[in-house]
Amino acid sequence: MSELKDVTVIREANVYFDGAVTSRTILCGSGSKKTLGIAQPGEYTFNTAAPELMEILAGELEVSIAGGAWTSVKGGEAFEVPANSSFTMKVTTVVDYCCSFLD
Repeated sequence: MSELKDVTVIREANVYFDGAVTSRTILCGSGSKKTLGIAQPGEYTFNTAAPELMEILAGELEVSIAGGAWTSVKGGEAFEVPANSSFTMKVTTVVDYCCSFLD
């Protein structure tokens, strides 16, 4: 899906790692929450409270979920992260992503 309908966008950016990863929060009419973001090349670790679906729209990275094996992910692919966990991304080219909070 390349278009989100019936949404509210939170104007203020979520800025991580001195601006190397940024996103905007999207609140959907259905009650779900997403973020749309960009990650610059580098290595970043995030903690999760709710389960997440990370859809990679463009770019390439490797991901390790909760310290597990590294998996390559590129534009058009996705990965899920359980609640109360973490994931580390090694971004190799600029990544455009959509993160859906599954709770």
